[in-house]
Amino acid sequence: MTLLAKISADTGNRSATLAGIALMLLAVWMFSFGDALGKYIVATYSVGQLLLLRAAFSLILLSPAIWRQRAALRVIQRPGLQVIRVVLSTIEVAAFFAASVYLPLADVITYYLAAPIFVTAASAIFLGEHVGWRRWSAIVVGFVGVMIALRPTTQAVSWPALIALTGSASFAALMIITRSLRGTPDIVLTSAQFCGTLVFGLVVAPFGWITPDWSDLGLFAVAGCISIGAGLCVNRSLKLAPASVVTPYQYTMIIWAVIFGYAVFGDVPSLPMIVGAVIIILAGLYIFLRERNLARNEPVVVPPPG
Repeated sequence: MTLLAKISADTGNRSATLAGIALMLLAVWMFSFGDALGKYIVATYSVGQLLLLRAAFSLILLSPAIWRQRAALRVIQRPGLQVIRVVLSTIEVAAFFAASVYLPLADVITYYLAAPIFVTAASAIFLGEHVGWRRWSAIVVGFVGVMIALRPTTQAVSWPALIALTGSASFAALMIITRSLRGTPDIVLTSAQFCGTLVFGLVVAPFGWITPDWSDLGLFAVAGCISIGAGLCVNRSLKLAPASVVTPYQYTMIIWAVIFGYAVFGDVPSLPMIVGAVIIILAGLYIFLRERNLARNEPVVVPPPG
């Protein structure tokens, strides 16, 4: 490879990493909005019904894209790993909304924000990604900010909390497997996830079914649209950048938890919440600025003649 080609490749890799970070930030916002909407819905309807109708609307909206790329659906790479990914995705989303029925949204998010720690460690072990001490330090500092902001309640050893922790671990494993399957088309990854929650919903939704009115059907449809956008952003983010780089930006979910908590549920942020949010933002900005500086200041190595 010539020197010019190497510089071009390095610049392209860094640009892809920054694009992956931006997509993860957008996905976190969309997930946060969807989480608040889902918690509002499960106050009336069951988790199974939410997942069933949300997946149904999502697949209807995706059907034109699925039809256009139907050839990609006929040839699935690494089908065993794809099935594991779908199972983990279904467990993760079901666990989140099941826990949110009994716990405050902020408490559930506390457990899920432990996922970047799991992902960083697993990406170094299973994906061979380099994770330096600076990034480890920023991740740990960000998690400390989460604990300051959310202050897990005395319900930390309850079974709803254990459900949330199970969902968090499933989410971390999902991120690692998605990174491993980055060669799979986005439409395959996204539609497979919705098919998994659809099947789960078909099994459990009949128990305690409540027929929704037209306005509530609109909420299910909005939840489906948000799920599509967020899922596509996460999948593309993990294709563009290493999992250990983009997943720490899930810490920004705490910012949206404060905003949506106040707007939807009337929760007023406390001083620890604000302090923790500032720490989380600074930790995330450190990782982002370090990636940008590496892109600009990476030394050029001139090969010897001959």
